Amino acid sequence: MVPLLDGIRVARTGPGRPRRRPEVVIADKAYSHPSTRRAAHGSRGGRPPAFDAELYKQRNVVERCFNRLKQFRDLATRYAKRAAYYQAELTIAAIILWLR
Repeated sequence: MVPLLDGIRVARTGPGRPRRRPEVVIADKAYSHPSTRRAAHGSRGGRPPAFDAELYKQRNVVERCFNRLKQFRDLATRYAKRAAYYQAELTIAAIILWLR
């Protein structure tokens, strides 16, 4: 999860470089575990997680995307051993789904 969060760039509305921390991250309950929060934010664990019921309802969009990506066998079984190959397969699958 930490490498994923390091890759985030949130564009600013005005001048300046992109922010590295989004306002909100919608994730599975496991990501609010203290060990994960320490890994992402240092030894203190960052802000305590807040729960927004309306925002959580939008999480199904992400879940449906994962379910559509599972139809690609290589992605579902994690056949690619290198991260670059897996990311390339994920990109190709996303393009195919977008074009349908």
